[in-house]
Amino acid sequence: MTILDPPAVDAESLGVYDSITDAIGNTPLVRLNRVTGSISATVYAKLEFLNPGGSVKDRAALAMIHAAEESGELLPGGTVVEGTSGNTGVGLTLVAAARGYRSVVVVPDKTSVEKIALLRAHGAQVHVTPGGRPSHHPEFVRNVATRLAAEIPGGWLAGQYDNPANPDAHRTTTGPEIWRQTQGRVTHFVAGVGTGGTITGTGEFLTKISGGAVQIIGADPETSVYGGGDGRAWYIESVGHFLHPQTEHDEWPDSYHPDVVDRLERIPDIEALRVLHRLAREEGLLVGGSAGTAVAAALRVARTLGPDDVVVVIVPDSGRAYLSKYFDNEWLGRLGFPLYHAATGPVVRDALGGRGSTPRSVPSTATVAEARDVLADTPALPVVLARPVTGPVVVAEIQGSVSAAALSDAPDDDPIGVHVDQPLPVVGVTEELSVAVRRIGGHRGPVVVSENGRAVALVDADVVRTSPVA
Repeated sequence: MTILDPPAVDAESLGVYDSITDAIGNTPLVRLNRVTGSISATVYAKLEFLNPGGSVKDRAALAMIHAAEESGELLPGGTVVEGTSGNTGVGLTLVAAARGYRSVVVVPDKTSVEKIALLRAHGAQVHVTPGGRPSHHPEFVRNVATRLAAEIPGGWLAGQYDNPANPDAHRTTTGPEIWRQTQGRVTHFVAGVGTGGTITGTGEFLTKISGGAVQIIGADPETSVYGGGDGRAWYIESVGHFLHPQTEHDEWPDSYHPDVVDRLERIPDIEALRVLHRLAREEGLLVGGSAGTAVAAALRVARTLGPDDVVVVIVPDSGRAYLSKYFDNEWLGRLGFPLYHAATGPVVRDALGGRGSTPRSVPSTATVAEARDVLADTPALPVVLARPVTGPVVVAEIQGSVSAAALSDAPDDDPIGVHVDQPLPVVGVTEELSVAVRRIGGHRGPVVVSENGRAVALVDADVVRTSPVA
């Protein structure tokens, strides 16, 4: 019997790599078949959660560390430091571990518990800092990271927001992959805008190679500054640009080149969540919140297109990092978002029966005299981050509460900040009534009623607690 030598085959084509970092990229395109309904255009999702670290940020992490090594900014035995909402931190800690570096990651307190646990599991030292700070505040995420990088011997700040290696990672990998995978047939590219690296680098490549034929569409939370919002808080992580009203100068990331983007689709949280839930149930794709934002934008775009059009949308990460939030009835219900699992009994909306007053609130910049005027005959009201533009009260921007009793002897010109108490309890209109009653406990006085993350009413706790449907 003749034994033939096996043919020479490139190891990478067989999925064999020398390092975990070599497995980053070359993620698949998967066609969306059910959430598209009657849409005639083809919509592909690029599944970036299949990168080793679980997100699109692996690409930028590898590129930034490689560039820092080449420039001598990151030396052997050094420490990688970054401020992030989680995914870039995971990518950086993965690459750092593979290359023998320590990692220190700073995250805002709204980061999911799963992401924080994942960072620590990779060996990162995690610092949690309050979110929603103005950019000049010492507790602002990037400011904390900058300080730590300067204090730690051998520390190197990745600086994804302004690091040119971030968009370059997508200019050299993500864009060429999409062009090759669609054999040049892609007509529309959709991605969420956070640091801007993904949409900038990929968009620049696709625009250039197609001679401007490919349309580049950004997906942005409804209140994000990028798309013209006033910057007030939203609930989908890792996308958009928040603006604290006390920010002295609003700086956009250097990684984001707005001129690359043909248009932005502004997506409210509820639309992103509904798409997110449908993707899990109808496509078998358990994906993260920013994917809901991006796919919602892609579906909007695709509804206007014909059968020859091909839409590619970036799915940045997996829903496994958000099981305690976007797929959890308690989190969804408290904020009044649609539940993932059907309620098994009456919900708060059933108990209210139209009762409840239009919510009033005390701005965080008020004086005691001004707060008394707003309170009038109400025993207590929420204190809300003051904004120059009137708009809905986002539950995430409620900073506490103030009561008439606490102000009874306070000087009129005192700032309200020194008299703020704990926030009032919040119940969501979609929340199971039994859960809401349990959380209210023995609280007496008003509670905030939330719908889609926004305060829509104030009711007395007894209205919820003693409802005949409870």
